[in-house]
Amino acid sequence: MRDVVRFLLRCFFKLTKVRFEMRFDLSELPTKGVYISNHVSLVDPIVLFAFLPGNPIFALHGQLYRNYWVRLLMKTADIMEYGNLDVPDIKNLIESVNSGRLCMIFPEGRMTTNGNIMKIYESAGLIADKTDSPVIPIWINGLQYCHFSNTKGKLPHRYFPKVKIVVDKPRPLKLKDNLRHVRNHISNEIYMIMREQMFESMYDPKQTVFTQLIKASKIHAKRCFGFKRPYIMEDITRKPKSFKDIMLASYALGRYFSKISELHEPVAVFLPNSVAAMCTFFGLNAYGQVPVMVNFSTGTQNVVTGLKTVLAKKVITSRTFIKKGGFEEMIKAIKEAGFEVIYLEEVAKKISVFAKILAFLSYKVKYVPYKATPDDSAVILYTSGSEGAPKAVVLSNRNVISNVWQIATFETVNKSDVVLNSMPIFHSFGLVLGTLYSLYQGAKVFLYPSPLHFRVISDLLYELGATVMIGTDTFFRSYAKIAHPLDFNSLRLCYAGAEGVKLDTRNILNERLGARLMEAYGSTECSPAIAGNNMVFNKFGTVGKLCPGMICRLDKVDGIENGGELVVKGPNVMKGYIFADNPGVLVPPEDGWYHTGDVVEIDDIGFIKIKDRIKRFAKIGGEMVSLKAVENMINRAFEGKEDFACGVVSVPHERKGEQIIVVTNEKSLTLDKIKEFIKQNEYPELYTPRQILYRDKIPTSGTGKVDNVTLKKEVMEELKNAG
Repeated sequence: MRDVVRFLLRCFFKLTKVRFEMRFDLSELPTKGVYISNHVSLVDPIVLFAFLPGNPIFALHGQLYRNYWVRLLMKTADIMEYGNLDVPDIKNLIESVNSGRLCMIFPEGRMTTNGNIMKIYESAGLIADKTDSPVIPIWINGLQYCHFSNTKGKLPHRYFPKVKIVVDKPRPLKLKDNLRHVRNHISNEIYMIMREQMFESMYDPKQTVFTQLIKASKIHAKRCFGFKRPYIMEDITRKPKSFKDIMLASYALGRYFSKISELHEPVAVFLPNSVAAMCTFFGLNAYGQVPVMVNFSTGTQNVVTGLKTVLAKKVITSRTFIKKGGFEEMIKAIKEAGFEVIYLEEVAKKISVFAKILAFLSYKVKYVPYKATPDDSAVILYTSGSEGAPKAVVLSNRNVISNVWQIATFETVNKSDVVLNSMPIFHSFGLVLGTLYSLYQGAKVFLYPSPLHFRVISDLLYELGATVMIGTDTFFRSYAKIAHPLDFNSLRLCYAGAEGVKLDTRNILNERLGARLMEAYGSTECSPAIAGNNMVFNKFGTVGKLCPGMICRLDKVDGIENGGELVVKGPNVMKGYIFADNPGVLVPPEDGWYHTGDVVEIDDIGFIKIKDRIKRFAKIGGEMVSLKAVENMINRAFEGKEDFACGVVSVPHERKGEQIIVVTNEKSLTLDKIKEFIKQNEYPELYTPRQILYRDKIPTSGTGKVDNVTLKKEVMEELKNAG
């Protein structure tokens, strides 16, 4: 009878677009083990009963077990009421598994309310550990959109959503002996397995930046009974746009740019955070061009050098932005360097009615103009605080999309969220995390052009009722100092990256504004997320745990006893660099490994703590500043000066993270002279040192170079003695 019921259920579910996939051969199915699955709807156990091989015991928590329809449809199944904290129930399951049975447990103990993994109980791990059995992870995707889920108001619901159920191969539960009896450690291991399974099941390696936009629009842009489509993006023009609006503009712009550009040609985007910038970005991707996000904050020299590095020929910008931002001289220099400047205002006038009709038809059929591969370049960015010769980072579609789903395993945003993103889209933090991730998940994104307008942003939080915000420690501290307590009232989550989060920043946000601050870690080369804390596991003083799909190693660093340089590998690691001294030539990372340059420690349960950096960069307000570039600038200012010597080091600063200290033997070198030289030669203001120290001799190594390690120790000691 059980087989008949299961057959009928399978037939019904297959007709309603349920797809079941086992990623291992049935001959490898153990005689005893523990199935663990995410829990997204009331019908989860019924679907699993229909498809799972064998005759597992279904341990159902009270809400499921007491449901009449669940018990009726699973009447022929072996089910039991189960409490995750009920010791007798756990003992009964241990005995059953030891007798040679499989059991099915939902470790979360309740249905998810947001589509992501909820609180994890340790009972599933305890059973697997006590019976020396493997766990068999299952991921259910799609049922969170059905009317039997608990995500109403957060995810779009429909009667028969597409459902995919993935059963991964059995894996042993690896519990460390010294932590075997620690409840949090056991639940942590189950959580990490489920998170890895979530990434592997949700991430589609065939998707590109543009096709993922189409997929998101199919899920989140549907309207019912003639109501308006939901708005998904807005900027300071205060004209909210839907998925339809964004895609129509992307098709029209992309088609125009494809006529004046070659396939795979790098095309520079000189625009601030705005809807127009993102439509330009998607339009270029749709038709096979590669957007180059110009970091216009680095100065004219760096911008021009950066464009030459990637062999760009055209620069897309806006007359309004150039005028308001005061970039007339920079654009003039770009034109003089031989680059063609295209203004969006003029492009809009050239797009004909016929082109708009084609864009509409393309949207209706969800047309993909250029079928890019996952390894095609999706975007080119520049490393933060680039040196005199900028270093371009090429990210592929695989890099960007994989990182979007890696981030999704940490935290969930949905249609009930409003994400305020003031981090510039010429940084991977603002582009991928602040914009693409939020957009693909169906949250409304508000793009603000600058994170430095502290009072305006604080007021925007209140006006928009924003629920999610990203930034740096420096910016969050500045917002918190001037914000009204109710400005942050609607925020449920703040994510900080680019620099370490200080305890007092965390405290002022929590105590004065009631906002919860999470710390993440990444780099442009990793698209950007490498690790992060989240609501489930959060440890202050660390940057969280490694993203799923990534592996890491610690390389030994001389002088460091505990820890080493973090070296990572994964689908989100860049295609490669393009260097200024070899324009247009891609240099991929060796064997796919990226050296972060950060010295870290990793504890027993995977939390990463950054101790120091071995690369000579200073993080000032979240921006990376090359100490070598500052040193070169000062040497240039005193070119021809006999016996001139200087050294540049970075030391901690209580507000900005780090500060630059210049040590020199030249008494005529003053801060005023440096500031004047920076202004005249259009160097970034971040190159301005905080202080100048004078001494007759600067320590050098055996090769005659400045011994920066010794110099930093001496500077720290001098500053400490000075009070």
